[in-house]
Amino acid sequence: MNRSIRFQIILAVATCACLLPVATALVFAAEPREFILSNGMKVLLVEVPKAPVATVQVWYKVGSRNEVMGRAGLSHMLEHMMFKGTAKYPKGSFSRIVRKNGGLDNAFTGQDFTAYFENLAADRVELALDMEADRMQGLVLDAAEFQTEREVVKEERRLRTEDDPQSALVEALFAQAFLSHPYHWPVIGWFADLDAMSLDDLQRHYDTFYSPNNATLIIVGDIKADALLPAIKELFEPIPKGPTPKAPTAVEPEQRGERRFLLKREAQVPFVMMGFRTPNYSSDDAYALDVLESIISHGKSSRLYQSLVYEQKTALAAGAEYMMQADPSLFYIYALVSPGQKVDAVEDALLKEIARLQNEPPSETEMQRARNQVEASHIFEQDSNFRYAMLLGQAETIGVGWRRVDQFVERIRSVTAKDVQRVAKQYLTQDNRTVGILIPTPAKQPDAAPAAAHGGKP
Repeated sequence: MNRSIRFQIILAVATCACLLPVATALVFAAEPREFILSNGMKVLLVEVPKAPVATVQVWYKVGSRNEVMGRAGLSHMLEHMMFKGTAKYPKGSFSRIVRKNGGLDNAFTGQDFTAYFENLAADRVELALDMEADRMQGLVLDAAEFQTEREVVKEERRLRTEDDPQSALVEALFAQAFLSHPYHWPVIGWFADLDAMSLDDLQRHYDTFYSPNNATLIIVGDIKADALLPAIKELFEPIPKGPTPKAPTAVEPEQRGERRFLLKREAQVPFVMMGFRTPNYSSDDAYALDVLESIISHGKSSRLYQSLVYEQKTALAAGAEYMMQADPSLFYIYALVSPGQKVDAVEDALLKEIARLQNEPPSETEMQRARNQVEASHIFEQDSNFRYAMLLGQAETIGVGWRRVDQFVERIRSVTAKDVQRVAKQYLTQDNRTVGILIPTPAKQPDAAPAAAHGGKP
């Protein structure tokens, strides 16, 4: 997703989040029922009978963190190739069959996972299961299709990163913040790595990571778990268990000083980002960091919006994000500089808001509003079959376990103002900071056409 659009969505969700009180405990879905098949595949089934629809999702524990230097983008490329067909469902038939049955299918790759989904009528679930089981073991990797799809992915990179200066800054920020860990490279890969990639690389990646014991099947919707489980076993248990993939061993060394860089690109206004290395989502500090993010970033009452956008008018937008990751990642803060304003002033304003949190804990009013926002956003996600399945899938795939989703609200409610102040002091420090600044450059002017020749004498 385009980063600037993503920021707008985050702000829009947060605007609604303050409507529910902290004490609210709405539950939209039954508790997931967990099953482990004989080949090691985990199955989570959630019965939600409110509408005759369901989402089927298969999450593989493989993303860009499972790649090696020189082959960045391999997981994302394989995601594209998973739609190129099997002997049973040839090229183009997978999505066509889903659409013919009134459904929608797609996939997405992240740093820690690759996931595939079908959203369709509940009485078509077994069709989706049959097709997913088939491509878990029967993918046909064709050299000609690979050459074509590589160009598609390269064009995707041009559109999403090369032609989007804010996304380019995010990519550069991760490259500077992580020097040893695979979070260093982008999910979509670099052009040189895409060009160097071979069909053998893809086959090896598929054979290593696309096995039932490295996958989680999640179905949320108008289903009956006991009635559906036999079909799941019949389709997936014949797939043999694969070797257990080795977990990434790279550990990012402690950062011992601020890192800074400038990125010059064609853009309208400057963009400032600060990334702070923070623990992964299994840490107890993750809850306090979620609340901290809400206090400074969510909605027009947040500190960054009030200070930079509303009062000082130095920024068009400002916010923060703490990401759900398998390994220690980044808490980042950003501001889109208003036309005519100085970048240094905007950066100083961001740092002052961090220092204010470090020097004094947030008020109880701020804490209650932030807890409300985080809790409400979490609850609203559970009201969607697709979003709830995504929460379960991501939690399961990054290693914290799906039960973390159900415990989330209770743990958020226990976060105190002192907790927020403590994590701000511990992680949002100068030596732990990577700063990236987008410097706009003028748009390139097209080459002038050669002067027309004129007849006659000089």
